[in-house]
Amino acid sequence: MPDVETLVYTNEPALILPVLEKELQDFQTEAHRMLNGEWEENQFIGFRLKQGVYGQRQPNVQMIRVKLPFGGVTPEQMDAFAEVAERFAPLRKGHITTRQNIQLHHIPLAKAAEALFVLGKAGLSTREACGNTVRNVTGDPWAGIQEGELFDPTPYAGAFARFWLRNPLSQLLPRKFKVAFTGTDADNAITGIHDLGFIPRIQDGVKGFEVVVGGGLSIMARNAPVLAPFVSTDEYLRLSEAVVRIFEKADELRKNRSKARLKFLVHRVGIEEFRRMVDEELKGDWANKDFRPDRLLYIHDEEKNAPPRKPLYQQPNGDMAAFSAFVSANVRAQRQQGFSAVEVKVTRGDLKPEQFRGIATLMREYCGGYARMTVGQNIVLRWVRDESLFEVFQGLRDLGLADIGAQGITDVVSCPGTDSCKLGITASMGLNQAIQDRVELMDVTDALTRKIHIKMSGCPNSCGQHHIANIGFHGAAMKVGPQQLPAYHMFVGGSYDNGNLRMATQLKVRLPAKRGPDAVERVVKFYEAGRQPGEEFNAFFDRVGAEAFETAIEDLTLPGDFTDDNRQMFIDWSRLELYQLQRGEGECAI
Repeated sequence: MPDVETLVYTNEPALILPVLEKELQDFQTEAHRMLNGEWEENQFIGFRLKQGVYGQRQPNVQMIRVKLPFGGVTPEQMDAFAEVAERFAPLRKGHITTRQNIQLHHIPLAKAAEALFVLGKAGLSTREACGNTVRNVTGDPWAGIQEGELFDPTPYAGAFARFWLRNPLSQLLPRKFKVAFTGTDADNAITGIHDLGFIPRIQDGVKGFEVVVGGGLSIMARNAPVLAPFVSTDEYLRLSEAVVRIFEKADELRKNRSKARLKFLVHRVGIEEFRRMVDEELKGDWANKDFRPDRLLYIHDEEKNAPPRKPLYQQPNGDMAAFSAFVSANVRAQRQQGFSAVEVKVTRGDLKPEQFRGIATLMREYCGGYARMTVGQNIVLRWVRDESLFEVFQGLRDLGLADIGAQGITDVVSCPGTDSCKLGITASMGLNQAIQDRVELMDVTDALTRKIHIKMSGCPNSCGQHHIANIGFHGAAMKVGPQQLPAYHMFVGGSYDNGNLRMATQLKVRLPAKRGPDAVERVVKFYEAGRQPGEEFNAFFDRVGAEAFETAIEDLTLPGDFTDDNRQMFIDWSRLELYQLQRGEGECAI
């Protein structure tokens, strides 16, 4: 393992994380050994996961997860994703996750190393994207360009990612460890659902962060409490190491890997005791070294490379209505005068090779090469000149990516579910499509209704972040006699907008999967019919209560008997065969 203290870092956007060719060569060698029968699968898993290669529920294929620190991506990296999706992924697509990674699915192990070399040449790292490590460090996709920022946290997010990559302390933690940096109190990075979260603060002229700790979704969803109201930028890495050291030594967490996340320790001892534990850990000899991040900082002046003004730009003319709707829904003015950020709505987070390449072209011509993935599975194109917005809109429309309503009711979020995940119970991507189709058919024009967030996960683990949706679902199963059918638990009243993070309430119902779109339509109409003037969805839920929602959809919970006429109820979305619960052992905790 290389010495993390001696690695040399640059400020090139494509080289935020160093990719070591020797690691890729080692993976290639060991993958061949595995295929030749020299490794047992259960022995190879840990090695494979460390390089970001994850087993799928389908035999003999892998998912490759690529880390994008704070969501940042270059045009050349988008081209590399296109090449891997085209050459190695049978479904010819890549998937944006809710943690700003890119995942590529169904890749045979024999081809995985070759794919890693393609990614590595573009500066894309998969190292520690999986396993019991510090995962991809996520960030605010509008950091550095939005009003209200005290300072841009991007350099410090980059330093954090560099500090922990290949760090000996973080190679075999009790479970995965997730970190986020946000830009403002609006908290676009949703720091509260992370093991560690950093929110910019300035105290007596010194830059620093408010630090939150022990958040998470899945089992025992928790909003992270405040560990420290202020820690300076010179000290934030030292504090993070104290937290990781405590986590690494928490052997009681290793006894039950379903309850091995940091939030369980913080919840058990309480935040005051956890602060005392951190203070005690900081007395160790390890804390005496210099933790200033200067050597690790990722410092890059995007504005200096913003696109120059061209002498002439195309104008909307007959496309004015569609263009105006797009600007209203998907475009935010930057704090830098004359520039805007465009949020590209990516349906279900999936991009085809031609879309990866098309966005790369738009990035080069209109964005100075700058874009970031979002935790909502979209892409933010940065540094778009206001005069060029129509040309960008046209380019996105040609790629099939000009849909309006990013982060709105038609922008439905989900994990891959049984399409690839061993832990999946239901086809959450199929339900996503069915619900999005239904909501689009409803032709929602009401401004308050359009703000509703819908999210779903194929199991309780909340990779689709259903716990913080206004309307959320997680996969389950039901039985009618001897026959199983796919189902969902329903959640209502979650939120993450404008720094207002709260967990949704699980309704006391279980819905057949095929009734999901009906339930969404029923709930939306129930809200519209009963709300008070100006009352938003969650306020309405708080006023009328969960029981009223349960009553509104009660009849949808009855699946009916298993008959030829009712056979479709027992088949999951986007499937042809009768449903049968098949849940394997996930690799996240291995």
